[in-house]
Amino acid sequence: MARESRRDAPNGNNFDTNRRRFLGSSGLAAIGAVIGGAMPFSRNDSGIPKAHAQTAPPAAPPSAAAPAPAKGPQYLKFPGKHEGLVVLGEKPLVAETPESLLDDDTTPIEKFYIRNNGQIPEEAKDPDSWKITIDGEVNNRLEITVGELKSKYKAVTRRMVLECGGNGRAGFSPPARGNQWTNGGAGCAEWTGIPLADLLKKAGLKPSAKYTAHYAADLHLSGDANKPSISRGVRLEKAMDPNTMIVWGMNSQPLPNIHGGPVRLIVPGWAGSASQKWLTRITIRDREHDGPGMTEFSYRTAIKPMVPGGKADPANFRILESMPVRSIITNPANGAKFAAGTKELKLRGASWAGDLTVKQVDISTDFGASWQRATLEKPKNKYDWQRWTATLKLPSDGYFEIWARATDSKGAMQPHQSGFWNPQGYGGNAMHRIAVLVG
Repeated sequence: MARESRRDAPNGNNFDTNRRRFLGSSGLAAIGAVIGGAMPFSRNDSGIPKAHAQTAPPAAPPSAAAPAPAKGPQYLKFPGKHEGLVVLGEKPLVAETPESLLDDDTTPIEKFYIRNNGQIPEEAKDPDSWKITIDGEVNNRLEITVGELKSKYKAVTRRMVLECGGNGRAGFSPPARGNQWTNGGAGCAEWTGIPLADLLKKAGLKPSAKYTAHYAADLHLSGDANKPSISRGVRLEKAMDPNTMIVWGMNSQPLPNIHGGPVRLIVPGWAGSASQKWLTRITIRDREHDGPGMTEFSYRTAIKPMVPGGKADPANFRILESMPVRSIITNPANGAKFAAGTKELKLRGASWAGDLTVKQVDISTDFGASWQRATLEKPKNKYDWQRWTATLKLPSDGYFEIWARATDSKGAMQPHQSGFWNPQGYGGNAMHRIAVLVG
């Protein structure tokens, strides 16, 4: 059973409602977007928009239909979703989850981020009759319903991270194109379905099979039914990974429509755009797929580092596959205030590393001058995130920044700031930082 999420550590409370008294209007520092929000952090001028700064959600957030406030985030109001999610875009609907709402071992559906590329389809009236086609470089074209998937194949459930390819984009300077994700374009749910490999084996792959191409039922924003909103694919090796799944369940419930129900792909460890929602067809190709979202700078990073903000050459870019290592502090929330005399803080967080695992997580309270090792839990299964805990000793009352840094199983460590700039802002995984006040 998932641990109940708690917004603040014991003896702490979020002072969002009183933060202007503490900070003054100048406290909405631009650096807040990636490192936690509306606190005057130690380094400014990062180019991160103030409007995307994350704080703990307010008790009574405004309607998402209302204009965004001049300062602070716009909160989501959507059936079945937590009103603390932060709206990054309305057409298509995109909303991220503040770090403090990711404190559960298994991310509840209501707290799971939303990423769409086209118009949201109507909910399927008869989910079991939904059809999926496997065609292309296969010996036997396959057409199967969701009901047949459930009855003819052995279902499995795995807890795995799903992460938007643009997670961390807000950390780039100059700003990169796209939704300005901080750390909230990720969640870790329990997915129920079957390995995609089961269907590909049934269809019989030809020797020419190299790549998948995914298609879905969501209509393009333009309304053109002949134009896919997005159509990405993956190398056949990744498609055949037993953890790459066609799923119809999320957290022991039918997959919600907003998350791609009645059936979607889950391609763990890679950019979430490969995990096609409202899945209708998978075509096996004899070459790298070139659908919408696969070419030029879409979901691609520079091979040779480029000048930030400079002119990009498509020939210098490769497809983003495994996502970079990341850690977040999920408790306490940024902006937590603790009683005078508090000498110890209990921290909780989460970490993950694409196709890899996390080797260690370290915590700093002196701006990276020294580090303390956190206690890292083992994942439930491959691609599960790794929860961590730490106990911090505080030398006095006052203002403290807490930094979290993860290192993956190959030794790659989170940087202090997002580097290797690219036009659409992929791969940004700067250390997460929060600020707390004692006394």
